[in-house]
Amino acid sequence: MAVLLKRVYAEAVKGDGFRILVDRLWPRGLSRDQAKLDLWLKELAPSHELRKWYAHAPLRWEEFKDRYFEELDQARSGIERLRECLAKGDVTLLFAAKDEDHNNAVALKEYLSRFE
Repeated sequence: MAVLLKRVYAEAVKGDGFRILVDRLWPRGLSRDQAKLDLWLKELAPSHELRKWYAHAPLRWEEFKDRYFEELDQARSGIERLRECLAKGDVTLLFAAKDEDHNNAVALKEYLSRFE
């Protein structure tokens, strides 16, 4: 099944499939109703330390991914839960970051591709 990516602030559409927020912190200014989540897997978000170190600096992207993948290797139950959702259909990984190319959801999708 497909893994899609979308900012949590974008409108939810039927084609999103199962919508999963993968940020550790709740998105600013967004109610739970507005988010239209099916699941919040904050255990798959980068640690506070890694998030602060990265600080959305694209020059640190490759090292961020390496460190994040190490964290994901330890998050077996969260990864298993996500893979169970994928077995049932399309999943949209939701994120709050403004940078749509360099964020934890993009890295998580890349991490998941290792299991295909």
